Amino acid sequence: MRARQQLWSAAGFTLVEVLVAVFVLAVGIVGGVSMQLAAMRARHQSALLAQASLLAADAAERLRANPSQLQLPDGVNPYLTLDYDALDQPPPAPPAVSCHAAPCDPSQLAWFDLYDIKSALRARLPGGRVVICRDAGLWQGGVLSWPCSGGAGAPLVVKVGWRGKRADGTPQTDRAGQYAPGVALTIGLR
Repeated sequence: MRARQQLWSAAGFTLVEVLVAVFVLAVGIVGGVSMQLAAMRARHQSALLAQASLLAADAAERLRANPSQLQLPDGVNPYLTLDYDALDQPPPAPPAVSCHAAPCDPSQLAWFDLYDIKSALRARLPGGRVVICRDAGLWQGGVLSWPCSGGAGAPLVVKVGWRGKRADGTPQTDRAGQYAPGVALTIGLR
């Protein structure tokens, strides 16, 4: 009889053991899900950074391809008028001349380039912003910022950014409460 009682008590799990096992399994599942969410967030930010880098490189190449406009004084250079926020501004109006269909002079090409840059930003980074300016203090305090210091000797810079979010879902902003550029390319021309 005694052997039968020992066999009976060793044959099953107690409710406490089952609850502990379920708790350990739940903690593991929650950890796995949170790691998956963090990986998805990192992948999304990486995709945005890649798009911003491509847009900035495209804009820089467009400026390099039209050197006659870059030799103009800053107040006349059409490229230096670009400060476009895709979320706050309307879609860009097409230029008077489409340089795909007809030959253009350098000024018309500059306005067509600006239209293409704005359209690409709007399509690839709907909450993005692009600025082309002269900026000697590109990294202010170790962080990229939108304002440009200007100056005739300062290098040309293309800045592209988007409205990112932190892991907790709050907007990713700088000390001034604005979102910061994600990419800034210095153009090797003066």
